[in-house]
Amino acid sequence: MKPILNIQQQLVPDLLDIMQKRYRLLQAVRIAGTAGRRTLAQSLSMTERVVRSEAEFLKERGLLDFSAAGMKLTETGMDVVRELEELMLELKGIDSMTEELKSRYNLSEAVILPGNCDESGFVKKAIGEACASRIKSHLGGKTIIAVTGGSTMAEAARTMKPDFAEGRQVLFVPARGGIGDDVRNEANTVAALMAQNTNGSHRVLYAPERISPDVRESLLQEPAIKEAVSMIQSADIVLHGVGDAIAMAKRRKTPEAELSVLEEKEAVAEAFGYYFNKEGEVVQKLSTIGLKLDDLQHAKVVIAAAGGASKGRAIRSYLNGSPKLDILVTDEAAARALLEQA
Repeated sequence: MKPILNIQQQLVPDLLDIMQKRYRLLQAVRIAGTAGRRTLAQSLSMTERVVRSEAEFLKERGLLDFSAAGMKLTETGMDVVRELEELMLELKGIDSMTEELKSRYNLSEAVILPGNCDESGFVKKAIGEACASRIKSHLGGKTIIAVTGGSTMAEAARTMKPDFAEGRQVLFVPARGGIGDDVRNEANTVAALMAQNTNGSHRVLYAPERISPDVRESLLQEPAIKEAVSMIQSADIVLHGVGDAIAMAKRRKTPEAELSVLEEKEAVAEAFGYYFNKEGEVVQKLSTIGLKLDDLQHAKVVIAAAGGASKGRAIRSYLNGSPKLDILVTDEAAARALLEQA
């Protein structure tokens, strides 16, 4: 297929650009379910005029339907998106990047979605959707799933459906306590939403994320917290994000003196309350209640998800330092950034 496309591109230079633009539009509508022109224009960095023109073209070919609520894919449109997906991955070199990531970081699977979630909310939704799919494929008869907070984890929760567990027992637990800046994306909220959307169960961890060592030891004696932590440490599947070190420290309202220390130590990434430099070495860790790095060794499957070109350095740092990671779910922009920096 690729040799034919190469010939076509020589004859029609803008062929692939047009194909990729229309694929992005179809894929965005698929992820959204139903979407309006303005939402698509903002998320795809296109003008409303371009979206309207392309959507009309796709409607004429039976790929889109229009309604008062917006546009949605037809059955034919769904088939076209599925058929184009593999081709798009090959054309963008994503298939080769996937193999390079797996080989370089000893991953059992790497999932790279086209695009850049720094620029498009639909790409972040696609990452969340891929996370949910990977979790589903690893479910056992009874499965404990630990999940951290964050906007990507929240997207994964929103994509889960009632048929997710297919009759199996799933228990969602928050991997961490709360930061307190955005309740909607806290681990407790994400775990509860996952349980709600899948008809599963969940537990709550009644503890702030950052506490003093003395308070931590005291809280760990509380029966409810003790039980929650035991379940968290027994998780079969762990789904977590990877944060930019300084951005996460600021979200935690870290004092300026401590921020300066992180900058001096060249902290790049953050996960589970641990800060890593570019080599993946832990340069600082918080006193927290919840999942620790050492606990990852006991999980059957560990999935990390993060995207956007801005996260490239952080993801690479964490890949260098993670004690166990089976599956990475990211986007094209982050994958290119982290491989270029390697």
